[in-house]
Amino acid sequence: MAVEEAIRLEDVHVRFGPYPALEAVNLTVPAGAFVAVIGPNGAGKSTLLKVLLGLIRPTRGRVRLFGRPLERVPPSWIGYVPQFKTLDRSFPALAIELVVSGLRRRWPGRLLPGERAAAREALARVRGEGLSEKSLARLSGGELQRVYLARALIRRPRLLLLDEPATGMDVLGEADMYRLLEAYRDETGATILMITHDWEAAYHHATRVLVLNRRVIGFGPPERALTDECLRRAFGHVGHEHTLAFHPERRDA
Repeated sequence: MAVEEAIRLEDVHVRFGPYPALEAVNLTVPAGAFVAVIGPNGAGKSTLLKVLLGLIRPTRGRVRLFGRPLERVPPSWIGYVPQFKTLDRSFPALAIELVVSGLRRRWPGRLLPGERAAAREALARVRGEGLSEKSLARLSGGELQRVYLARALIRRPRLLLLDEPATGMDVLGEADMYRLLEAYRDETGATILMITHDWEAAYHHATRVLVLNRRVIGFGPPERALTDECLRRAFGHVGHEHTLAFHPERRDA
């Protein structure tokens, strides 16, 4: 039985004026994969997410999600957690209202009973049960990240896109978040694609790693993508501590 494709990019180019952000990107991601995207600043990682969200139209190439052209994919199939939260934290609103905005795709006025129930269920999924009636101004960075994750999950998306999801979290919160993401993927079969600068998180939590620097430098299981050669081609160097983290057998070399 053929494995369903969640993402297929064919010869995707994106240019901003004379600047090439993505060049000849060809990528096939099977449904149910957990993909970590790593690369240096300016490598086109955020541009890739915006292409998948339909916010940027490729200069050339084709994008398909779950076998459909991007424009025919229902919005409810995609959940998104941005790195930078543009919402003014002083805005007089509660966490549950922010979560419901992911259901309505606009800011809610009066919350309906069914919406409250769905938001509380989404918050419980990310272990944020006690946050629903907390004002946005009183949320810590880690709590705000959980609320945004609940907002992305409220529609139970088939594809979850995350831009630096560990931002604002301490070590324990980060580990808990990865457990939550893995549990959601195991339960629903969803595909997860996250941008991260944490090579170790990519190695230990992703089923596939995409090493990107405008072009695809490497893609595959972490042990195949996070090689010295791929990392040098993408970053121009390989940090000694990262190399040891991926290859502990070298510690005594």
